[in-house]
Amino acid sequence: MSEVSGAGGGWTGAVRRRVLRALPPDKLLPDTQPAYMASWIYVFGVLTVAALLVVLATGGVLALKGPAWWHVSGTGKYVNGLHLWSVELFMFFMVIHLWGKFFMAAWRGRRALTWVTGTVCFFASIGTAFTGYLVQQNFDSQWIAGQAKDGLNSVGIGAFFNVLDFGQMLMWHIVLLPFVLGLLTVWHILLVRRHGIVPPIDAPTDPAAVATQEAAR
Repeated sequence: MSEVSGAGGGWTGAVRRRVLRALPPDKLLPDTQPAYMASWIYVFGVLTVAALLVVLATGGVLALKGPAWWHVSGTGKYVNGLHLWSVELFMFFMVIHLWGKFFMAAWRGRRALTWVTGTVCFFASIGTAFTGYLVQQNFDSQWIAGQAKDGLNSVGIGAFFNVLDFGQMLMWHIVLLPFVLGLLTVWHILLVRRHGIVPPIDAPTDPAAVATQEAAR
């Protein structure tokens, strides 16, 4: 039976209380940000997420329509082009975001897991982009698959990751790797919300000094 305070029992109540402790509403959906967020380097994280949303949306359309549509139809070629350039921008923004956070030592303040999830996202993105090139069904994809086959076989993973198998690569590209990438991205964003945006290295950490700086700005 629920208590007067509204904190119910059972596993659902325990999960709710733990989620609220880890991500209270003021952290999950803040209405203000620190003054140092005005710096341009903080923009690339949002740009990376925005580009990823376009990648997922256009990729979903391509997956529903199939290769014949994006090779023959004018609309299909247009959507395919949007998918390609959103991937290019996604990788570009992510690399700048990673390097910017590296030089800011973004793992400070108990943010090591935030940094790790972002780095793993980068490697998952490389695998997703690689399998995407393999499922183009043109001479480029044939050449890439042929060049990759011997290298992957030499390290012993070609038996279960067959780059010459179009169906297998398609499933890796549209199901497995996007699921992993999306899960890691959500986890990364929630960690950023929980621990806050990493401040610049020379930013004051004393609460009184921070309040004075905010008032001056």
